[in-house]
Amino acid sequence: MNDAQLDALVAAADEGVDCDGLRVTADGDAYTFELPGETHEGLAESGLREHATENPWFVSNWHYWNERDRPEAETAYLRWLEGADDRPVPERYEALADGGIEASWGELAIEIGLGDDGDRTYTLRHEDDADADTASLDVHTDPLEARELVKRDDRGRYRPLKTAPTLPTGWAFLDLDGRALARTVDIVYPATVANWYLERKGDLDVSNWTETMERQTGIYGVVETWDRGEGHEHVDWVAEACCADSQCLKRREWEYDDDTDLAVDGGDGAFPCREPCSLVIAAARQWTKLEGEQSKTYEFELTPSEKEQIEDIIDAVADGEADDIREADVYEGANRYRTRFLRAKRFDDEGRLCGVPTDDEEN
Repeated sequence: MNDAQLDALVAAADEGVDCDGLRVTADGDAYTFELPGETHEGLAESGLREHATENPWFVSNWHYWNERDRPEAETAYLRWLEGADDRPVPERYEALADGGIEASWGELAIEIGLGDDGDRTYTLRHEDDADADTASLDVHTDPLEARELVKRDDRGRYRPLKTAPTLPTGWAFLDLDGRALARTVDIVYPATVANWYLERKGDLDVSNWTETMERQTGIYGVVETWDRGEGHEHVDWVAEACCADSQCLKRREWEYDDDTDLAVDGGDGAFPCREPCSLVIAAARQWTKLEGEQSKTYEFELTPSEKEQIEDIIDAVADGEADDIREADVYEGANRYRTRFLRAKRFDDEGRLCGVPTDDEEN
C-alpha cells in the first residue's frame, strides 16, 4: 500500500467502500472501519488512516479492483482468475506473494504474482510450457505480437479455428498488467472473455442450429435443406465431429432448437460457444451435399484383422493421432507400414478397395 491508495480510501469513505471484507463509511467527520471479525466506529480521520495502515493488503486490494478504469468484463475475469470471490484477502495475498496463483484458460497457463503496493503482474504461456524456464522461451511483452504467434501450430499449419487445441508452444508474455493480459487473451481466443462474462450475467445470446442455418445465404443456404423432416440426428453427427473438446476448446451451448437438445455432450471448456461457427457451417455445407446421396451396398473381402485395421485407421485420423504412431509401431492398425501393406494387398491399379467400383458406370 502507498500513500496515494490511503488517500483514495479516505476520499472514497463518503460514498462508502465495500470490497472483499473491507468496509469503510463516513458520517460527517466520524468514520467506520470494518474487516471480517472486527469493527471500529467513531474514528477520526487519523484513526481511519491508522487502522488502514495496519491492514495494507485490504486497502491495496480495494484500490486494485475499484480505482482502475477497466471494463466490467475484464475486472470480473481478472478476479475470477485469482479466485477473488472465493478466497479471503489474506489467503490470496499470501499465495500471490509465495510463488503466485496459477490459472488456466483453454491451453493458456496464467501466473499471477504480487507487484508493488498490491499491484498484480501476469505471465502468460502455453500450458505445456508451464514448468519451462522462461530463458528457453521466446519472450514477449506486447499483446499485439500474439497475432503472429498463434497463426500456425507447432507443425507450421495455419490455424483457421482460434479455439482449436493446437496452440503453438515455445513462447511467453512476461510482466503484463491486467489490461495487457486481457488484451493478449482476447487475441489468442477472440471474444471468449466477453462471452464468458455475458454467460455469467445470464445475458449470453445463444443462436441454435435451426436459427443459424435459416440465416445462411448464397452457397451456404443449402445447409438448411439438410433437415428433411427426418429428425436431428445429422446435427448430433456434426457436433460430435466438430465440437468435442478434442476439436474445440469452447463449451457448446447451442442446441438443435429452443425445444430440442442435442444428444452429444457440449464439452467442459471454461468459455461458451454461442452459435455454430463458420467452420461448422462450411463443413455442414459439404456434408449436406454428401448426405444427399443414396446408400448403396458394397461387398468387400477382408480378413477380420483387416476390417479392424480399417476401423483403427478411421479412429486414428478422426482423433488426430495418426502422426503420433511411429513406423516401428507395427502392432498399431493405423501404422503407416501396415496401412501401406493393406493398400498394396487390397487396392487394384485404379485405387479401388478390393477392386470394387464405386459407381455402376465403372463396371
